[in-house]
Amino acid sequence: MSLEEKINHEFGHRLRCRVSGILVIADKILMLKHAYLGDGHLWAPPGGGMQFGTDAKANLVREFKEETNLEIEVGDLLFVSEFLDQPLHAIELFYEVKVVGGQISLGTDPELDADHQILTAQAWMDIKALQSIPKAQIHGVFHKISSLNELFNWKGYFKIENNSIK
Repeated sequence: MSLEEKINHEFGHRLRCRVSGILVIADKILMLKHAYLGDGHLWAPPGGGMQFGTDAKANLVREFKEETNLEIEVGDLLFVSEFLDQPLHAIELFYEVKVVGGQISLGTDPELDADHQILTAQAWMDIKALQSIPKAQIHGVFHKISSLNELFNWKGYFKIENNSIK
């Protein structure tokens, strides 16, 4: 099974609820590079799908540990986005987070086997680095910001279709 088929099978054609953490240190945000559909990739903050019976903040703590090896404390809910880029569809809760332990390293996605991992890189990016990434290769919430501080002032719901914020 190809990586694209595996992504479709595991995550596609269903509505998923996801949590993501905005971690900014020294004016840089932690971003993860994900293998994406086709030959593409997508940069996005750490996070992932929620498990039934576990609250959003506990899910985010688990996801951060799996993907970055960092232990975090989850702060305020910043905003909600709806990501719709067929075959993927997700409601995403973005929280402010801070590090409380661990040593950063690129983790894995336990929903996928070793031959189909989608996490390929991690990077601390300032606003110039974010703005230099082609829009098709970065999560849509980053398309219209001019500073990382804007993320902490957003409130409400944002719709992202074909990876472009509406």
